[in-house]
Amino acid sequence: MRLIGKIYAGEQLLKSAQADVIIKKDIPFNKSLDMALINICHSLNLPNIFWLSKNSKEFSKYQQTIFSSEQFSDPVNFTQFHIKLIED
Repeated sequence: MRLIGKIYAGEQLLKSAQADVIIKKDIPFNKSLDMALINICHSLNLPNIFWLSKNSKEFSKYQQTIFSSEQFSDPVNFTQFHIKLIED
């Protein structure tokens, strides 16, 4: 299982990265997902994300969600950040 993150400016893809979601018996799934998201954010040099209830609902239903540029702790030079869970 892996998490893919993509940065867009309008409809143009600027950057993407992916990270494995490591599943272990002693680690809750949401913690493994958090670690994968943190790894993607570090590799893309993204500031902290504000995860809203809309993101939880979207991710739970579709295994993906979109963050707007306003959902970051610092100003960013893109319009959207998409994440999607891929089950290999």
